[in-house]
Amino acid sequence: MEKTKLEELRYPIGKYEVPSTISEDQVLEWIRILEHYPNKLELLVKELSTTQLETPYRPDGWTVRQVIHHVADSHHHSYIRFKWALTEETPVIKPYLEKKWAALFDSRTAPIELSLKHLSAVHAKLVYLLKGLSSSDLKRSFVHPESQESTTIIENIGRYVWHGNHHYNHIKNLLKREGWI
Repeated sequence: MEKTKLEELRYPIGKYEVPSTISEDQVLEWIRILEHYPNKLELLVKELSTTQLETPYRPDGWTVRQVIHHVADSHHHSYIRFKWALTEETPVIKPYLEKKWAALFDSRTAPIELSLKHLSAVHAKLVYLLKGLSSSDLKRSFVHPESQESTTIIENIGRYVWHGNHHYNHIKNLLKREGWI
């Protein structure tokens, strides 16, 4: 497969870029998107067959099932990162090995309903938390140990909106390519 096409499959909405300015209205919109994301994802995948769930979204990519479990795992980690940033002074977060997690038995075989319910609960808690943050809370940050980059809570809200939409589009684009929707 040509490199350009593979990049389009890997990044269907482009790579995440932190906006130069983030308004209060933008934050409210991102929170609204996070609030509705679990239901949006569930509506896309709840009727998929086992064959569809076992289909990779790109060559050498994860299956739809693995993507759904990954989103729940990743957003769970993000929720914890928000909490660390709110309770510690610029904590260094603990990353996780996404590819190894996606290769685990549960990510490869578990019913997607487990992760859809988990994602719904995590997002409900996250949205409740985010709606109560002050402007100074939004400026708190954490550091990723691999890049040594600092990420503010406000930037991380946008990153996880992007992350959810990124994987939603992996699945949606596959379903369209295969003629399943």
